[in-house]
Amino acid sequence: MKLLIVDDDPGIASAIRAGLEEAGYFAEICRDGRRALRLALSTHFSAIILDLMLPGMDGLSICHELRLARVQVPILMLTARDTVQDRVSGLETGADDYLCKPFEFKELLARVRALVRRDKTVKQGRIQIQDLTIETATRQVWRAGQLIALTPREYSLLESLASYQGQTLTRETILDRVWFSEGIGSNIVDVYVRSLRRKMDRDRGARLIHSVYGIGYVLGPQTSEEEDT
Repeated sequence: MKLLIVDDDPGIASAIRAGLEEAGYFAEICRDGRRALRLALSTHFSAIILDLMLPGMDGLSICHELRLARVQVPILMLTARDTVQDRVSGLETGADDYLCKPFEFKELLARVRALVRRDKTVKQGRIQIQDLTIETATRQVWRAGQLIALTPREYSLLESLASYQGQTLTRETILDRVWFSEGIGSNIVDVYVRSLRRKMDRDRGARLIHSVYGIGYVLGPQTSEEEDT
């Protein structure tokens, strides 16, 4: 599986490549924006890790040009600027996810894995987790064969959790991915998770959405770190 790392900082790019190759990926580094665009247009990559600030062409322009050319490779945008508008701009130009520097490599790896898995899922059009079925094209959800009516925000929350199946998402990460805005308390996440649980887990045996004390939520089998509250 081949990934493209686009970052003009040699230290960061090399560290990311070393970590990805240790995790079993093949990674190519590009430090110039225009060359990165040519590479992405002519070579198949499973995902692109794309810095926002680059010589030659910035990350937003690269992302925009790739989407105009109908290149649907998953893109994880990196930036040192942590503002709502930066995150929104990246997502609106076609990025699939957004990670602010500095970051821990294990978080980057988790997001890359989720993007690659989600790309395969989108192409298949379905996420299947035990007796939970999510049709990504129609945004319909079934549990044990029963259709579950969700609001658009509930669906976005569920798909985010499902995309990171088995991995804990913090409340802050969920806020970024589902609400894209500041000034909203993390308790709104708890409110929506409770609503999802009422619709999905009640009277259906094993729960699929679990709380991780003091951190956030995970969708999948329960572990010793999780508690159902």
